[in-house]
Amino acid sequence: MKNLCIIPARGGSKRIPKKNIKLFCGKPLIAYSIETALESGLFEKVVVSTDDEEIARVSKRYGAEVLKRPKELADDMTHVGAVIEYVINTLQKNGENYDFVCTLYATAPFLQKKYLIKGYEELKDSDACGSFGVTSFEYPIWRSFRITKDNRCEMFWRENFPKRSQDLEEAYHDAGQFSWKKLGCKSSDIPFGKDSIPIILPRYLVQDIDTLEDFKRAELMYKVLFPNSFDRKE
Repeated sequence: MKNLCIIPARGGSKRIPKKNIKLFCGKPLIAYSIETALESGLFEKVVVSTDDEEIARVSKRYGAEVLKRPKELADDMTHVGAVIEYVINTLQKNGENYDFVCTLYATAPFLQKKYLIKGYEELKDSDACGSFGVTSFEYPIWRSFRITKDNRCEMFWRENFPKRSQDLEEAYHDAGQFSWKKLGCKSSDIPFGKDSIPIILPRYLVQDIDTLEDFKRAELMYKVLFPNSFDRKE
């Protein structure tokens, strides 16, 4: 089996300028994803797809190969699936064919290689088409409500108001760290459906990094969880 890792890393982040290479505990954020991919030993090739020269230089310094993407795949509206398809098709034209591809996000410093390996191992011998990291919501979504235009509350599922939280079914969401795909496997379902295997991650290893507040919180979490891993300076 031949495995490919693709790390999408667009250069035009607006809420956190240069987010993908912003120093996170002393190291560019994308470096954590590259190092985890390489340390897993799963991949014949780890490729960063970017439109940005600085991201490309940093990525090469940490051991990844770089494939520049065209401008039409580098705007705010581009779906990550189109980027992955472009990389796969480009490599195929160069005579490189793979059995599995893993999309690994550039903003996943908490990702542990054991979960990456588990995602591959559970997928490769199954009839599923993909696997991806998930985690549970910290509070039952079944007791959630909206705030109306007149500033009142309105439950989505009124029948759940009298129920105890421990009696409600646990719900999960995409952890935003990685996803595996078995190339050539045809699915008629959405990625969050019957053809995907969920790899459950503990909530303390999951943190979205979309805003500066998220970034600061993630750094604080990382320093507590991995106190011996952030003393290297650029």
